[in-house]
Amino acid sequence: MSIATINPATGVTVKVFQALTGAEIESKLELAQYIFESYRHTSLSQRSAWMHRAAKILEEKREPLGQLITLEMGKPLTAAIAEVEKCALVCRYYADQAPEFLADVPVATDAGSSFIRYQPLGAILAVMPWNFPFWQVFRFAAPALMAGNVGLLKHASNVPQCALAIERIFLQAGFSAGVFQTLLIGADQVADLVADDRIKAATLTGSEPAGASLAANAGKHLKKTVLELGGSDPFIVMESADLESTTTAATTTRMLGNGQSCIAAKRFIVVDTLFDAFAQRLVEKFKALKLGDPMRLDTHIGPLATPTILNDLDRQVQTCIRQGARVLTGGNPGAIRATLDLPLQRGNFYPPTILTDFPVGSPAYQEEFFGPVALLFRVKTLDEAIDLANSTSFGLGASGWTQDPEECDRLVSELEAGAVFINGIVKSDPRLPFGGIKRSGYGRELGIQGIHEFVNIKTVWIR
Repeated sequence: MSIATINPATGVTVKVFQALTGAEIESKLELAQYIFESYRHTSLSQRSAWMHRAAKILEEKREPLGQLITLEMGKPLTAAIAEVEKCALVCRYYADQAPEFLADVPVATDAGSSFIRYQPLGAILAVMPWNFPFWQVFRFAAPALMAGNVGLLKHASNVPQCALAIERIFLQAGFSAGVFQTLLIGADQVADLVADDRIKAATLTGSEPAGASLAANAGKHLKKTVLELGGSDPFIVMESADLESTTTAATTTRMLGNGQSCIAAKRFIVVDTLFDAFAQRLVEKFKALKLGDPMRLDTHIGPLATPTILNDLDRQVQTCIRQGARVLTGGNPGAIRATLDLPLQRGNFYPPTILTDFPVGSPAYQEEFFGPVALLFRVKTLDEAIDLANSTSFGLGASGWTQDPEECDRLVSELEAGAVFINGIVKSDPRLPFGGIKRSGYGRELGIQGIHEFVNIKTVWIR
């Protein structure tokens, strides 16, 4: 099992880690179970103080931690630093809000006293992805730990140093050893962890197959799961939309994490009267993006995280082209790599690409394109736009761009997604629940709903 830091910009193996042995995993599970019995009784004020300290550490170390993110998965350094800063934000949010979110809720019944009490479950397993290697973890860990649970992290195998750094942050913040632990293990060891009685629930952010596998294993053992899976978010542009701000937003959302974001808009559905102008402006903006060394602050697009991701993306693009799709820009990774200096020519770079005019049945209609590729669809009416947006098996996020109140209402009501943003790009916010429907998963992270996913919602009735 390879657990290693491989610089995606150069292909160079930076550091290799040994996977945990069975005995080491057992030791960590024992520690998690042991520490939970005392940690669950720590006061909310104490947990809050530690979580505030974690936020401070994140802010103080934003640059070296951002460099670590860029080294391991390739997103531009400016975006990586912003990711670390956002983690500090979610730590502070739950440190401040948890006392209110977890307070007893009185309910009037025939009892002398009846109320709802929220209590922790125990050790929660988090299976996390590489594309936001800090944010995905902290948006689980901050509410879970504030609720009194302990966390075990099985991170993606290409970001081991990020995983270990997160564990150190919680230790440095004052949380006891065992409250949050990183497990350097392979995906094939997750099923045994889920089966272990000391693991009380699990959460996964990742692919559909990974989510289905975790859910099936958890179902066998009757354990709660939260899944945040893939997405092919629609970005619907109606005639009243402002062209400049809309194409700027389209470029920003499509290039999040070098295009490797589940909530990035991927299908741009544009009304016929605005389509040509939108496409022309979007091509101009894509061509202006600087692709190169992600450690440089002036770089817009870095490499994809692994060669496999690059090859899978190019296969999808080339299949669309062979089936008749038209390339407006990009689509040739070999040509773009040839323009880069060594050793970047060995990196996983893919050019910002725009495709349109897809034949029905092409991958553009149903598959998630995980990279800097925008898929442009032309429609005549809002009805057609909504039907096309809802035609996939995904239901994570969606955005609509219009100044018409009636169109706005219809988009909010009729789009099948866990989140709908009007005149703004889909994003996660600690104050709002985040998650999907259909094959994009179930359950919610963030907001009050996120902290309640992994607690016992206990009914209390007293005569």
